[in-house]
Amino acid sequence: MKQRTFGRTGSTVSEIGFGAWAIGGAWGDVSKDDAKAALHAALDSGVTFIDTADVYGDGRSEQLIAEVLKERGGDKPYVATKLGRRLSPHVAEGYSKQNLTSFVERSLANLQTDCLDLVQLHCPPPAVYYQQEVFGYMDDLMKAGKIRHYGVSVEKVEEALKAIEYPNVQSIQIIYNIFRQRPASLFFAEAKKRQVGVIARVPLSSGLLTGKMTANTAFAADDHRAFNRNGEAFDKGETFSGVPYDVALEVVEEIRKLVPAGATMAEFALRWILMEDAVSTVIPGARNAAQAQANSRASALPALSADTMDALRELYRNRIAQYVHHSW
Repeated sequence: MKQRTFGRTGSTVSEIGFGAWAIGGAWGDVSKDDAKAALHAALDSGVTFIDTADVYGDGRSEQLIAEVLKERGGDKPYVATKLGRRLSPHVAEGYSKQNLTSFVERSLANLQTDCLDLVQLHCPPPAVYYQQEVFGYMDDLMKAGKIRHYGVSVEKVEEALKAIEYPNVQSIQIIYNIFRQRPASLFFAEAKKRQVGVIARVPLSSGLLTGKMTANTAFAADDHRAFNRNGEAFDKGETFSGVPYDVALEVVEEIRKLVPAGATMAEFALRWILMEDAVSTVIPGARNAAQAQANSRASALPALSADTMDALRELYRNRIAQYVHHSW
């Protein structure tokens, strides 16, 4: 597993991380045994970065991570969590010092630690990016020793560009995959200039880029791929990257032709993201040990050819951009 520098934090992290949304909830049922096995397998494969959130299973994801790390002992991976989405309604006014502090305290308890490695504002309302006091509250939590660093998980490129204007924002988590290529056009250059860590999320486009889905694939009622295709519960772009399912399936078949022998489409899709040196780590999810091991193997794939990269950019421009490029 290759390592990359994580912005200005002073840490290095595995270029393939572990996204812990799936073991928390909203991806259908994942048993506790499978969830813990997935975490163990990822860590055994060299993963040193785990991303979670306080709302993933209402704390279940954080608690499972704490259990696994306690079982393993020894050196701990870098664990990032997120806060803000517990607010109901989720409005900018809720990002008060009292609320942010209580969310941090809850995550400290769930993760069984005295200080959180990284806390990210969890796709906050647009107004929050213009409220300097919110970032001041995060500074205060850092000074109090509750958190080491903080960043922002964003929906839109414009939000990422605004967030990194704040000097203590150490990382940005953003959707970046073959179906969502816009961050590479401006944001990555700015992130590199400011030495901001970049966490690439939704790297497999909710599973589409595994190449295993068909028009007949069924999703459980509690799986966001069934209930959020049109943004019914949260931002539409979180589900299948905002690309219409039927269109995405057609493009997946074009992508399949570019996958080199000996690699799976999922490994290929993750390796495509790693071609961008602004990316610090990629956080695919895993529902079981086999998926976690498969994700980790992407780090060992050779670089993709210039022709392959050009072909994927062309597919995006001609088939996908019209659905996503100006929305996120």
